[in-house]
Amino acid sequence: MASIFTKIINGEIPCHKIAEDENYFAFLDISPLALGHTLVIPKQEVDYIFDLEDDVLSGLHIFAKKVAKAVEKTMPCKRIGVAVIGIEVPHTHIHLVPLNKIGDLNFANQKLEVSAEQLAEIADKIRKNF
Repeated sequence: MASIFTKIINGEIPCHKIAEDENYFAFLDISPLALGHTLVIPKQEVDYIFDLEDDVLSGLHIFAKKVAKAVEKTMPCKRIGVAVIGIEVPHTHIHLVPLNKIGDLNFANQKLEVSAEQLAEIADKIRKNF
């Protein structure tokens, strides 16, 4: 059965897409730790990041770097935090989270409630900086 992320890639579930190429996809987290919290995934559905082939893993990080630079240009923050948890969805994904202090990257923090309209506006702004 396809993961929720594969369904997003295939357009079966809507998302606020930031960027896409032939191998990778980036979209806003709908339950973000911070405004601009973005998920970056390989299109290839592999559960555990360290099971990716080396070229896919390195390409994922290079793609994530480009996305992070666009998020950083768009969202007021000191830098972009990077996290790979890999527990909640069986599809490799990197979290890019705008940070102003170290505690901003704590997944135990309460998630923000953001409207679909606000997410669409943020995604549009980040895309323009990609």
